[in-house]
Amino acid sequence: MPRPERMVYKEADLACHRNRDMRSAANTPEATAAVADSTGNWVDRAPLALRPWLRLSRIDRPIGTWLLLLPCWWSLLLAALSDGRFGWFDLWIAVGCAIGALLMRGAGCTWNDITDRHIDGKVARTALRPIPSGQVSVRGAAVWMAVQVLISAAVLFTFNIATVALGVLALVPVVVYPFAKRFTWWPQAFLGIAFNWGALVGWTAHTGSLGWQPVVLYLGGIAWTLFYDTIYAHQDFEDDALIGVKSTARLFGDDTPRWLAIFAALTVALTAIATFGTTLGAGAAITFVALLAPIALGGHLIWQMRRFDAKNSAVLLRLFRANRDAGLLFVLFSACALALQLIHIG
Repeated sequence: MPRPERMVYKEADLACHRNRDMRSAANTPEATAAVADSTGNWVDRAPLALRPWLRLSRIDRPIGTWLLLLPCWWSLLLAALSDGRFGWFDLWIAVGCAIGALLMRGAGCTWNDITDRHIDGKVARTALRPIPSGQVSVRGAAVWMAVQVLISAAVLFTFNIATVALGVLALVPVVVYPFAKRFTWWPQAFLGIAFNWGALVGWTAHTGSLGWQPVVLYLGGIAWTLFYDTIYAHQDFEDDALIGVKSTARLFGDDTPRWLAIFAALTVALTAIATFGTTLGAGAAITFVALLAPIALGGHLIWQMRRFDAKNSAVLLRLFRANRDAGLLFVLFSACALALQLIHIG
């Protein structure tokens, strides 16, 4: 259970002075060249006028787009395995999900920065983000968010009506998530609800309706998000405690490794059930190859747990980003199983 922390006024005063200095520095030309946790990629070398907008959408941090996209691809591949069909429109579903993930992740991050602008200004890692640093106004950010949502909607409306309905419904958890850290110790669960919606969308875009398999896959994705975002949240442990922001990292504290093991086990078990239920009747060989997907995913999660170090921010960030590869392992083996099935049918 969490241990309540008392606000230490001296520390809070020092933090306010520190972050005010950081925000003042953000308005200098040098600050627009890189933010506090800059990745040193092409966005840091883009034209000055574009950098704040690109950073609002986290274009310089593609891991979020990957983590939003991968459940879509998992679900699409399992849907194709369920009926043995994969055509040209399925390729468009895969591409459309990628475009939608990029845009909706950008819109979600923009919304998150609008709602968190006062909190971000008090955290060293986020104080130089475009809104709290004054590089972008709240109104400008809202317009930018709307543009991304509208383009994403244009892609969504190329899918069937059931998928469109799911896509619209997905806006609810996206809107709620930024506020979760204010009222619950489990904001990572709310992130999981939002980030794994693609596990429902990919299946429905292919089949035209939902089944129990994508729902179980969705639950497995939520457990996966709890795993990787708890690791990520440990980076802000001290700042979050100082300003009173809740997270599973603060909730679990020194007991985090045990909870990571629980989330990893749930991820593997639920994705394996969804995979087995999808391939049941497709043949032993296809089922075996398909089940290598959750097994490989689980192996990667074990690798991460063995390297977890709550006090090392560089390690925490590296492990968080490694979940792209973990998710791609699921895609790889699911695609191999689908290829084997299509060859067999052909």
